[in-house]
Amino acid sequence: MTGAIHSSRDSCLAPATLPIPGIQSSTPLFRLFHLTTSDHFVNNHATADMNELPEEKKPETIKVTPGRGTLKSSTTGLNRSKTGVSVLHPAVASIRSSVSFMRTSGSYDKPSSPVQPKRSLKKTSTRTEFRKARSNVNNVMIQFFEWNVPADQKHWKRLVEEAPRLANLGVHGVWIPPPTKGGSQYDVGYGVYDIWDLGEFDQKGTVNTKYGSKAELLEAIKACKENNIQVYLDAVLNHKMNGDELELFKVVEVDPDNRTNPVSDAYDIRSYTAFNFPGRNNQYSEFKWNFNHFTGVDYAEGQDKYAIYQILGENKGWALGVDSEHSNYDFLMGCDIDYSHPDVVEETKKWAIWVIKELGLSGFRYDALKHIDAPFIKDLVQHIKKETGNNSFFGVGEYWKPDLGALNHYLDDVDWDLSLFDVPLHFNFAAASKDGHNYDMRAIFDGTLVRDHPMQAVTFVDNHDSQPGQALDSWVEDWFKPLAYAIILLRSEGYPCLFYGDLYGISDPTPVEAKSDPLSKLLQARKLYAYGDEDDYFDHPSTVGWVRRGEAESSTPSKKSGCAVVLCASEAGDKRMYVGEGTSGQVWIDLMGYVQESVTIDDEGFGTFKAHGGSVSVWGIAEEPLKAQ
Repeated sequence: MTGAIHSSRDSCLAPATLPIPGIQSSTPLFRLFHLTTSDHFVNNHATADMNELPEEKKPETIKVTPGRGTLKSSTTGLNRSKTGVSVLHPAVASIRSSVSFMRTSGSYDKPSSPVQPKRSLKKTSTRTEFRKARSNVNNVMIQFFEWNVPADQKHWKRLVEEAPRLANLGVHGVWIPPPTKGGSQYDVGYGVYDIWDLGEFDQKGTVNTKYGSKAELLEAIKACKENNIQVYLDAVLNHKMNGDELELFKVVEVDPDNRTNPVSDAYDIRSYTAFNFPGRNNQYSEFKWNFNHFTGVDYAEGQDKYAIYQILGENKGWALGVDSEHSNYDFLMGCDIDYSHPDVVEETKKWAIWVIKELGLSGFRYDALKHIDAPFIKDLVQHIKKETGNNSFFGVGEYWKPDLGALNHYLDDVDWDLSLFDVPLHFNFAAASKDGHNYDMRAIFDGTLVRDHPMQAVTFVDNHDSQPGQALDSWVEDWFKPLAYAIILLRSEGYPCLFYGDLYGISDPTPVEAKSDPLSKLLQARKLYAYGDEDDYFDHPSTVGWVRRGEAESSTPSKKSGCAVVLCASEAGDKRMYVGEGTSGQVWIDLMGYVQESVTIDDEGFGTFKAHGGSVSVWGIAEEPLKAQ
């Protein structure tokens, strides 16, 4: 371990003593056996996109069979198609029409106990197809940096050291920070200067980037591949910064709150829009950037103010395929790249293919997508797949907006050829962590991408932008972190992304302790146990749970035997849940090691599983709890 990975792996948040907003400590257990009749209990995963199914799997052929179990939580019952039209899915309509009958007639099969939480309904074929795709994989990716990682130029070496551990925890993909040259050796990578310099040339006062040299980057990628970990590069394509020379050109100032509204007459300014890259001396590319390649800047020499200057000229203007915030959100910072310019498009495509082959990449994380013209991104994604011959080249975009409609609209614009980070789910986690016992956990998936389009969703808890002290600070409180990670790691849907700052901690000036103990256990639980069909028990505002049934005839962890998960966002509680046929007499323990007593599955296949207040317990078949790694 190097000095930069600074927090002990053995540090553990004690579930019983975590500060939950609005809740006193040492609350006794209580039982949660009641049902409700709200729409929160309709199977929301009937709303997944039917357009991706083969003809024989279209909605009119789907059958939904009632059984013992709570109906799925938090849904509107609406299916948003790729055309943007919302329709009531037939499977949802079928469930709704039968709910009242089921609850009043007692016609469904149930155990002899008078009041039981029921098992969920049979899943739609959409959900089944999703699970088949994920059934033997359980992929996890990690964002292997946080904003305050030490600028010691040793981060690629840290990745070499950590790759075996990450693989052992079940990590299959690593999102690395931008490896391109920024304005100095301290640049996190988003003040991008030269995309062709990966820590190889003496530019901006340094050869290495903040993270190390190009040679060390290649060694880190080699170590990942040796541990069967794919590498995804953070591609910062929205802007350039730290230009080499001043240029004179004509602009108009625009209102920062309404970018389509000029607030000045046209006039000349001088700004650093000439990028000549003298230190690289034309290696890899001879392209030189000038003001014609940009749409706007935020710096004018001699002007003692911040302003957004739109560059004027023939065929110049803000991109149209961007977010509508501020009327047009093309401009973010620096020198905003103009993807209507054919030379810019050609240069960027050339770089993308070069860097993929040069480093042996398996995917891109696209930065700041709501500020980049969507038709260009669509074209670039298709170009990459064609030129590399790799239709499975992974792409996930940052579209930072907690608005499911905006995410769906963007996915339409790029022909559903990308995944997106589930920003709405992150904000639900943040709200739950701050509201404590006042937050209704049955609504945790409301308005989220993973609920509507799980195959497009990369789920996450926090990242470098949401960490304390950053511009998009929306930190999920520490007490709730294990609960949030249980939700993204132990469920069947979405591609979960672990944050470096949560596993290893965050450095000064806003230090945060690592949560390695609970997170490493949850990662092992995903790797060993979280397989098979999923039955939900989202029937209480603060204590919720679900069961993963495991794979057929499984009885040991090595055979993916399934698990039962209980989350208590308020007082301690328990949940009686069905874990499958043939489980009678099995003894399950809390794999997290928090609840000491074991659970013996009864003759009906049910067990009553507990969790402490403000905590999560993961139950499964094992001789002893999982050990932190």
